[in-house]
Amino acid sequence: MYKEYDIILVGAGLANGLIALYINQYHPTLRCLMLESNNTPFGNHIWSFHQNDLSQKQFILLKPLISFSWSSYKVYFPNFQRRIIGNYYSITSTNFTRYLTNIMGKNLLTTTKVIHITPTKVILENNDEIHAKVVIDGRGIRSMPYFQVGYQVFIGQEWQLSHPHHLSQPILMDATVDQQEGYHFIYILPFNNKRLLIEDTYYVNQPILNQIKIRKNIIKYAQDHNWKLNKLIREEEGSLPIILSGDINMFWKQQGNQPCSGLRAGILHFTTGYSLPIAMSLAECIIGKLPTNSFVISQCIEMFARQHWHNQRFFRFLNRILFLTDHPKQRWKIIQHFYRLDADLISRFYFGHLRLKDKICILYGKPPVSINKVLRALLRINHSTGNIL
Repeated sequence: MYKEYDIILVGAGLANGLIALYINQYHPTLRCLMLESNNTPFGNHIWSFHQNDLSQKQFILLKPLISFSWSSYKVYFPNFQRRIIGNYYSITSTNFTRYLTNIMGKNLLTTTKVIHITPTKVILENNDEIHAKVVIDGRGIRSMPYFQVGYQVFIGQEWQLSHPHHLSQPILMDATVDQQEGYHFIYILPFNNKRLLIEDTYYVNQPILNQIKIRKNIIKYAQDHNWKLNKLIREEEGSLPIILSGDINMFWKQQGNQPCSGLRAGILHFTTGYSLPIAMSLAECIIGKLPTNSFVISQCIEMFARQHWHNQRFFRFLNRILFLTDHPKQRWKIIQHFYRLDADLISRFYFGHLRLKDKICILYGKPPVSINKVLRALLRINHSTGNIL
């Protein structure tokens, strides 16, 4: 291991992995080191995206990592169900790890804890110092005192079944399940005819998981669909912030000049929680500046994140309607209303770039919640943060 690098990526997560992927593609001569404190990089995850979430250039770069693909998906609600045409893809962390390990080799270090980080230096647990022109911190969410948030919490279990499940496409939302503590739905990815992911997901006010209850929900859902669970292959759980409002200036003041990536930089789709497409765009932005120094990269990331914050203001508005209006058990009505809309609008929603007409369509018609409740929700946030949009 060298003591001097062009770039050090602290944390082997999705965002830093994509930066490494771009470096290998466009600047293969740069010395890039990735440090991960856990035994295995990139965790225990599946990252999914719609094809329209990426540019053609981005998709071509990511294509070798894709583990599964489908040509459509379904959604189910108490009063409505629908099949939506559009390519949908998933990447397993196992596949991601295999690919990144192959391109990075010995420059991907696990069980390596960083105890101190600066824009140009890291100090390891054994007190070794490693220097770089750029150090990017991608170690996940830190505290968010300047944001008001709800949460998307979930447990997903991948099962081998005894008999075929007869699903040919993912179910992105099955909200016909009991609405227990917030907006509640089941997410299904069928990997082959006897293997699938069953994920129990909630939009709730606090990041609290009742693991026993959720695991029972997954088993009951399988039983209700006559799926004979044979072998549990793996389990993952997560808690993603759903940002309602906040002070972006204080957030970046807290970061100082330290370059950061992914959730550490507050970069994800504020309503869906999807992170891969925006992480691809951030990596593309960073790679356009390399080789350079840490200050330039820090400014690049902050400008990107601030523009993302601006672009997502309508989504924060929708989040406030979802979390601060009707009783939590009625939140499904808002989502059901949305999925009745035009398929191209839904695609642009996931992409995170809505037109003015799209926004009007989302809010137009008989509202799933009353106007008075919407106004009260907006005023409640405005009173506490001074920030409506």
